[in-house]
Amino acid sequence: MSRILNVAVVGCGIGRSHIVEGYLPNSEKFKVLALCDLDPERLAKIGDEFGVERRITNFDDLLTMDDIDVIDVCTPPGVHFSMVTKALAAGKHVVCEKPLVGSLEQIDKIVEAEKAAKGKLMPVFQYRFGDGIEQAKKIIDAGIAGKPYAGTVETMWRREAPYYAVPWRGKWKTELGGVLMGHAIHPHDIFTYLMGDIARVFGRVATRVNPIEVEDTISASLEMKSGALASFTATLGSVDEITRIRLQFENVTIESDHAPYNPGKELWKILPRNDEVKARIDALLANWQHVPSRFQTQMARFYDAIDGKTDLPVTSADSRRSLELVTAFYHSSSTHQEVVLPLGPDHPLYQSWVPAEFR
Repeated sequence: MSRILNVAVVGCGIGRSHIVEGYLPNSEKFKVLALCDLDPERLAKIGDEFGVERRITNFDDLLTMDDIDVIDVCTPPGVHFSMVTKALAAGKHVVCEKPLVGSLEQIDKIVEAEKAAKGKLMPVFQYRFGDGIEQAKKIIDAGIAGKPYAGTVETMWRREAPYYAVPWRGKWKTELGGVLMGHAIHPHDIFTYLMGDIARVFGRVATRVNPIEVEDTISASLEMKSGALASFTATLGSVDEITRIRLQFENVTIESDHAPYNPGKELWKILPRNDEVKARIDALLANWQHVPSRFQTQMARFYDAIDGKTDLPVTSADSRRSLELVTAFYHSSSTHQEVVLPLGPDHPLYQSWVPAEFR
């Protein structure tokens, strides 16, 4: 496939980052042909900034445009399911911001919809990309790291009143959750991307920092399917901001860069247990080719997947694993019990983790 794919970006908030970091650096692959937003002022501002003339306020209008190849959903989470299913049914390729949908039931319906869809669906987990995380993944996949022992994830960010002045934030119905859903979801995805599936979760959530409906502080103890142990902690009440992922393996200790919003970009700390392990790592990473971080690489690999050259860089199965953790976390916190994964249709929160009074 040599042609440029035409993109409609829906939601000009985080959608602007998709344009700047994802589509413009891949201008030989994508062209943003249309914008869609409910706010006419923001629509005009972003349209003028990037010279996008087609500006739409009704999402459904995009579905009938034959020259649109990709619909990129960057709206508040509460409307993702409807937009993704409609776009797939219309034969479009779809990119969708996290969280992909609002329940395990919805993600399973999305998986079924994909089977009959002409287009491909790629959820967004842009933190997976960059030199640091790519090198760590390569070492682990090559078997050099050895047996996983333990790991930690710290998502220490800062969110105060101005952040929650945006009407849909901090509310169950529109945001579908708090720090667990909108912030720590990225580092938690990185952890499972590198360490594998989770077997058991004991989690706690609390609202400690802001006067909002959803949680802004969480903590959990986990057992991985490999037998490794892990702990997750996150808060939106930190003074400074860091994202720190530390993984302990038989042959190597790996620690992420601490940049809160781009932990994959810089090289990670790789500590081999001995000279033999170091030599194997050095040989593996010799002649390393730079991997741009975040949206630039994710969108480039999405294009290659559409072209049939590679698999999707992020899949609905990845999103299901992420949302399964979210579901288990909320259930464990409310019941004060450990939750065993995987979770199926018989789980009490399968249809929604949102508390009944907020649905």
